[in-house]
This record gives sequence, C-alpha cells and structure tokens, in this order.
Amino acid sequence: MIPGAFAYHRPKSVADAVALLADLGDDARPLAGGHSLIPVMKLRLAEPAHLVDLGGIADLKGIRADGNDVVIGAMTTQHEVIASDLLASKAPLLREAALVIADPQVRYVGTIGGNAANGDPGNDMPAVMMTLGATYELTSKAGTRKVAARDFYQGVYTTALQPGEMLTAIRIPVPPAGHGWAYEKLKRKIGDYATAAAAVVITVAGGKVASCAIGLTNVGDTALFAKDAAAILTGSTLDDATVGKAVAAAEAITSPASDAHGPAAYRTKMAGVMLRRALARARSRAKG
Repeated sequence: MIPGAFAYHRPKSVADAVALLADLGDDARPLAGGHSLIPVMKLRLAEPAHLVDLGGIADLKGIRADGNDVVIGAMTTQHEVIASDLLASKAPLLREAALVIADPQVRYVGTIGGNAANGDPGNDMPAVMMTLGATYELTSKAGTRKVAARDFYQGVYTTALQPGEMLTAIRIPVPPAGHGWAYEKLKRKIGDYATAAAAVVITVAGGKVASCAIGLTNVGDTALFAKDAAAILTGSTLDDATVGKAVAAAEAITSPASDAHGPAAYRTKMAGVMLRRALARARSRAKG
C-alpha cells in the first residue's frame, strides 16, 4: 500500500503547471485533492513518475459571478462549494450534491475540479454538471478551450482532456429564478459511492414542466445525461403515467455493473427510484 517513487512538483501559476505537464508528458499526473489518484497509486494501478500538485495555484480557486454565469475555479473544495452564499442562491443543486460527497474530512480537501475531471463514473459532480449545462475550461500551453460537460465524458476514466491539458474552471449558466432542483443518492454507508443517484433541474409554467434536465450517477461507464426522459416530461404536469414513462426511458440507458453496490438489475431500478424522488422534490421547489 505504498506508492512507487515519483518526483513532486508544486507550480505557483497555471502557466507553470501546463508547461510542466507538456514537458513531462505521459509520465506526469496533475494532483488536486488526491482522493482518486493517491489510492490507485498505493495499489500500484497508477505509477506516475511525476506529480504536479495544483494546490499552490491561487488562480484555480474561488467562486464568482460573471454575467449570467457562475464560474468556479477547479481547485475550489467541496467545503467551499457548500459554504458559498452565491451558489446557494444561484445554483443550489451544487450545494445539495456536495453535501453527500464522502464525508466532511474529504470535503475539506477534495476539489470540485478533481471530482469532475477524472472520469470516474462513481463521482457525483459529473451528472450534476451535465444537468446544469456546465462548460469546462481546459487549459494547455496552446491556450484555453471550452467543452460542454455533456460532451466531456467518453468512458471509464476517459474524457475529452488532451495530453498536457488540465481543467482550470467550470462555468455554469445560472438556472432561471424559481427553478426546482434535487439530487437523490442511494449509498450503502456514509462516504461511499452511489449505488445509484439522480440529479434533476426543472422549470414550471402554468402548472406544466417548461424545461427539464436529468443526470444519472454510477449506473454506466460514465455519468449519463437522460435526454429522452427529460423530453418525455417537458410539457407534462408530472402526472404518474408520464413520470413512469420517463423513469423507464432513464432506466433504459443505464448499464451498471454487478458489484459490491448490488446486482446490475437492482442498481438500474434504484436509478429509477432516485429519479422519481428527485422529480418530486424538484417539483415541490419549483415556482410557477
């Protein structure tokens, strides 16, 4: 349970960090909170020759409003997300999801960027970011490009990040005033990954769903964006029959593994249960 030998680097700027990642190539890995990378290094499932610690880069931290968006630095901790009055008022789904990530000790060190960027289907933030329509700012020596969260995840630990590139910020369009939100997560014990989880954002007008977005956690090779399920709900009153059709559509896109979290069929059904609960809570919060 001891990692292999590695060289440690602690750059003070984004420019220095991306220069190191470019120069060191495949032998280097960026280090955020370390809760995903360090355990696999201890198991010798990953043996990077260089770790580039991003913790000393002030520009990667902080939460700010930018027009109709909220921008979150990649090294902002989950604790800081929970404590942010700006996020509580503008994008409360983020706070709700952060509160059920691991435990307080992890949340004080674990970062929103690390949770979003490493492509682990068990992480909570990817589905939340898809649901919120977030955009990731990815920086390399060549500059910064933007990739939608819904296009970022390609497979287990496989993302749109290119060699020498790192996530530096997350940009989230502020949901409309009066929107409803919920993140429902089933897990075996405190600190565990989800057996299944569902994120929902809806708006309501005239008693009917005007818009809907749904994300699912840990029931596929990546977080899942349930586009068809959301389309079924749009224009409805969230009546039982329509919700049932949407739940079936969401369950149909899942492909969980049978593992310590439960058999695959059980986890698929729990994704549906979590979606029903999230829809009910989101509707209770939506104005209009």
